[in-house]
This record gives sequence, structure tokens and C-alpha cells, in this order.
Amino acid sequence: MPESPAREPDSQPEARCVLVCQYQSCLKNGSAAVLAAFEAQQVAGVKVEACSCQGQCNTGPTVRVTPDEIWYCRVKPSDVPLIVEEHLKGGKPVEALFNPRIHARYYY
Repeated sequence: MPESPAREPDSQPEARCVLVCQYQSCLKNGSAAVLAAFEAQQVAGVKVEACSCQGQCNTGPTVRVTPDEIWYCRVKPSDVPLIVEEHLKGGKPVEALFNPRIHARYYY
């Protein structure tokens, strides 16, 4: 049986996408301004999208970065430059803004 050709690894990783919830609770807490702040920050290789409910209504505005699967909560427009510089450009997620329901920390 002939060997299968070696599969080439994908030449480009999946592009990052910043999903900013624009559903009822998040909107009431200012997510439209958060979305506008992200849209104003042009980052190469990063797409910014409005999205519907992500199921984290009590901790909104919710921002989710894929494919990293980092969930930020209670994001304010003033938090956006930090997320952009540290996470999107620098590769280091901003732990202080993590959603604790998604990114649980265990202390012993």
C-alpha cells in the first residue's frame, strides 16, 4: 500500500476574532461603546464582530477572543487599549479582566 503524502501544516494560524456581545444585558451595561472602541483600534490579523448573547449576562459586557477562548467580563471602553496592547498585540491575556466563571482559579 503506498504511503499517504505528508500533510502540510496550515501555513497560517486561525485569525483572531474579538466577539463583543450586543444583546440586552450587555447593551444596558455599555457594550456598544466597547464595540466601538475595539473597532477604532485596527489590529492586523484581528477581526472585531458584534455578536448575540454568549450566556454571561450577569457579567457583561462580555468580550470573547477566539481561537484563544479568552473570555473577558465587565469590559469598559477604557479597558480596550490594554486588551489590544497586552493580548491582541503582545500575546498575553489580561487576567485581571477574565470572566471568573470561565477561567476559574483554584487556591489551596
